[in-house]
Amino acid sequence: MLLAQSALVCSLRFPFSPSIYLLSTLTKKSQPILRQLFNARRLASFYCRILRLRFAFALNLPPEIMEIAPADCPFPGCLFCVMKEDNPTKRRAGIIKFFKDLPLQDEDGQVLPISGLWNTAMAHPNDPEFIELGIFECMAALIWKGLKNRRWLSRDQNIYIPYYAAHIIGSYTMNLEEFAVSAVNALVIPPLVELLRGRLTWVEQRVAVRALGHLATYASTFPAVSNHEVLELAIQLALSSLEIVYSHFYKSVDRRPRYHCDLLTRGMGGTEMESRKAEEWASQLQCWSLQLINCFAFKPEFLPDICKPEFVMKLPGMWGGLVNENSPAGIGLLRTICHHKLGRGTVVNCPGILEALRNIARSSDDWQYMAIECLIWLLKDPSTCHKVIDIAAPALIDLADIAKLGDHLRLGDSIVELLQESLQTCHSISNHVKEQIQELVISRQRLKWEKNMSKEDLHIKQAAALVVKLEGNSLFSSGKIAEAASKYSEALALCPMISKKERVVLYSNRAQCHLLLQQPMAAISDTTRALCLHKPFNGHAKSLWRRAQAHDMLGLGKESLLDAILFINECSQSKDTELSLRQNRVPDYATKLLKKQMRFTWLFREAAMKHGGVYSEHYDGDAQDDEADSDWETASESDLGDDRRESEF
Repeated sequence: MLLAQSALVCSLRFPFSPSIYLLSTLTKKSQPILRQLFNARRLASFYCRILRLRFAFALNLPPEIMEIAPADCPFPGCLFCVMKEDNPTKRRAGIIKFFKDLPLQDEDGQVLPISGLWNTAMAHPNDPEFIELGIFECMAALIWKGLKNRRWLSRDQNIYIPYYAAHIIGSYTMNLEEFAVSAVNALVIPPLVELLRGRLTWVEQRVAVRALGHLATYASTFPAVSNHEVLELAIQLALSSLEIVYSHFYKSVDRRPRYHCDLLTRGMGGTEMESRKAEEWASQLQCWSLQLINCFAFKPEFLPDICKPEFVMKLPGMWGGLVNENSPAGIGLLRTICHHKLGRGTVVNCPGILEALRNIARSSDDWQYMAIECLIWLLKDPSTCHKVIDIAAPALIDLADIAKLGDHLRLGDSIVELLQESLQTCHSISNHVKEQIQELVISRQRLKWEKNMSKEDLHIKQAAALVVKLEGNSLFSSGKIAEAASKYSEALALCPMISKKERVVLYSNRAQCHLLLQQPMAAISDTTRALCLHKPFNGHAKSLWRRAQAHDMLGLGKESLLDAILFINECSQSKDTELSLRQNRVPDYATKLLKKQMRFTWLFREAAMKHGGVYSEHYDGDAQDDEADSDWETASESDLGDDRRESEF
């Protein structure tokens, strides 16, 4: 009983403290105690009201607990009392009155019903009851009140209210267009734009851009969003969001706003948890800004404002980090831009964009297919083909053996057909790229011929390729790396195109030679070809590791990190005793590379360097490892021995 009372008092004074979680646990285990608390006369009427609101919405109490509230509640406008009204007409009238009166009230404790409504919106975003009764008008009025009345905002815990109000709008508009129309009619856009502008803090900007992103998604509400300067503000926010969160919150551990910390951690966890959540929210702030811009990018009339080189050239670097891997972020917006002729013209003239697309296309990025689509559209456009073919064609050639990627069926065949057309229509192709395309066409002809060959002839070609491969292994073991690479090339020329497993090993072995010869681009090419041939796609662990090293040699930290993570994932599932993780322990060499690349790709890295900060503490690792990692061990020589066992014909 004492424990329940203590937790209750604490939760009333500090609604975001850990005590609320203690109360949640007590709810399940101590029903009799809670019944006594509800019926206890010594609880003040105000605390009784707050308690019932807290339990009704935040803790999802059983219905029987709600029914034992005192009948003589001194607050006739209490939302809890209204919600338990049996008469539907009185219930609706009471809710309407509550929503109208709430923005006009100045008493303490308003954050509690608002946080309860937030829980309801998150749990039941498609429930129309509150929409019909004025919740959007109420939330818009509360945001305006917080923007205009700073004295009220600073009282009690009212500072939380604009955040919750914007979040409620975003939750109710994320699924149903009719709810979004109601929100626009309730004039929610102007106060949301003011939050987006930064009139309060980055925390409110995050929920404002979320809500506006939902409203911009629908054809019927997009015009209302576009009538404001939302696009310009979203572009500014996408460019500056990481620096804003770092400089205003992350770096100042001792001066972090208390309510920011409470919202980030829900009252649980310390500085480290706050930092982790701040990184996640900063990523969402940037990614949601990009998603909002993406809604505008589908409309040609807004492209001139979006397709500015200083913005477009930074899109490949906006990837959301590991904390927000579900968002296509910058590459998603680039894909939309490349749908339009104006956008393609901007992309080909931005320094570094084509190289970034090529790198993403040959990586383990979840959005790899978007980069491939961008390269394909740029090649198909006669006005951009001549500018991109020498960069795009080699990457697409490496990807020509992909059978399926996402929703793309026969992607490899489509790539081959496009490159053949480009060979005929584009006259500014380098001789080297021409030769590569011609080799690809010949390899496809070989595949057709082999389908008509007898099994005996195929076995002869396989045996010949095996002999040459073993010669390459012997040369590699004796340290003659360049000669070994030549032998693997010879074996690839002999090996039947339909012998995909054997070709995977040959490409991977030759990639190992390229690594040792300090030829990372060639290594990326061969490992990508091996990964495209492998079933499942991107599932050959040795090739992933070698490509991770090659990306590292070129300073491509993100691509190296993603390959290394996928390598570890493949090892954890492998039945090969040489590859499987011993005692579920990640090998030291992989751990080193992961730590290095996680420091390199840390979301706040640029902001920290600009503001004289340090790397993230939770990406720990000795700083002195950086020097050693530059001479990265490119793979043990025993790898080729493993390949020999794996690829015996």
